[in-house]
Amino acid sequence: MESILAIPAEIWQMIDNFVLSMVQPWRVKQVIILLTIFGVSHFLAYIILPKLDHWMRGLEGLRAGQLRVLISVVRRTRGLIYVAIVWSVYLIMQEITWPSRSYLIGLWAGIATAWTFVAIAARIIRNQLTRRVVRYGLWAYITMEILGATDNIMQILDSAAFSMGDFRLSLLAIVKGAASLFVMLTLIRWFTNVLSRRLQPMEEISPSMKVLTEKFVRLALYTLAVVVALQSIGFDLTSITVLSGAIGLGIGFGMQKVVSNLVSGIILLLDKSIKPGDVISVGDTFGWITGLGARYVSVVTREGKEHLIPNEDLITGQVINWSHSSNLVRLDIPFGVAYASDPHLVREVAKQAAAKVNRIVKVPAPQCHIVGFGDSSIDLKLRFWIRDPSAGLTNVRGDTYLALWDALKENDIEIPFPRRDVTILKDV
Repeated sequence: MESILAIPAEIWQMIDNFVLSMVQPWRVKQVIILLTIFGVSHFLAYIILPKLDHWMRGLEGLRAGQLRVLISVVRRTRGLIYVAIVWSVYLIMQEITWPSRSYLIGLWAGIATAWTFVAIAARIIRNQLTRRVVRYGLWAYITMEILGATDNIMQILDSAAFSMGDFRLSLLAIVKGAASLFVMLTLIRWFTNVLSRRLQPMEEISPSMKVLTEKFVRLALYTLAVVVALQSIGFDLTSITVLSGAIGLGIGFGMQKVVSNLVSGIILLLDKSIKPGDVISVGDTFGWITGLGARYVSVVTREGKEHLIPNEDLITGQVINWSHSSNLVRLDIPFGVAYASDPHLVREVAKQAAAKVNRIVKVPAPQCHIVGFGDSSIDLKLRFWIRDPSAGLTNVRGDTYLALWDALKENDIEIPFPRRDVTILKDV
């Protein structure tokens, strides 16, 4: 504990020694030169940046990656100008004066160059948090390397440690473990994204197996990363086997529903009963599946509402999968005509009207059947098939009703409606 408390004092002593070395006359003059260069680079960037922006807007045919690199370089124009001027001044001063008179300028030129190019390279990383961690981490490490303070800092961090039996944990080990874990997680995220993009075009693999493969690989790699990170700091995993078993048992009882949904999700992926893109009905919810999660299935309805249905409900409840084995879905619409109409003509007119609707398939062909004789109409049912239930059912029914209405009107076929005759009797 005392070694940990001594760290700020040691670091402050290093900073104090560095500041004292800076008060020498020629060091002060070099600082003034660096500040002057900073102002000149800002002025030049103010002039150059609008021209670069205008030139960049006129470019065509660049890919997304090329455009991202170009934007990153343009955004660092001020830093690039500053680095160029600092190195020019340093090389000139090396020729006309003593090396010690330009030592600080050369030192800062190296740091500024590293910072600038790290900032440009870090723009390749799309995740903002990851980009910041990488940028600031490399800035700190490169600065310590250039200043020659890496060994001293590592010794200070390693001295701040506590021991418990044979196990010793220092701040240096924690930093190394965190850094290795961060690098591995970043690589795993990149690898799983590449794997997902490679799996999507493979038609021989079902959508559910693609999701299962991706999740299994991600889980295995994340587990491996945690184990490697713990071992890198000297943590003996065998010592917590019994404790982890007891904790796992308690978590299993406390998170019974969560575990049930997780297992149900794996079963759904293995038996392929539902998959992304399927159109399902669960209770009053009708929509298509947009994603299979570890705990729930995401179903988007025609109204744009996203329902998160627990996996367990899909295993234990009744689910209608409109596109499980085939996308072919049959729909029926009832209608009636007056008794004065020719039912043979009505059937042909109805089938022809349905065949004109875009989403109705030609094979199997639409059919029309008489289903009964009502009080005031001949009752019929028009039956047809579609292959895209995800595009909606109500809209195709509406289009079919409209086509049927036009066809009946064109052939002078009457659609009956209830009539009531009222007879007024005079007083007898």
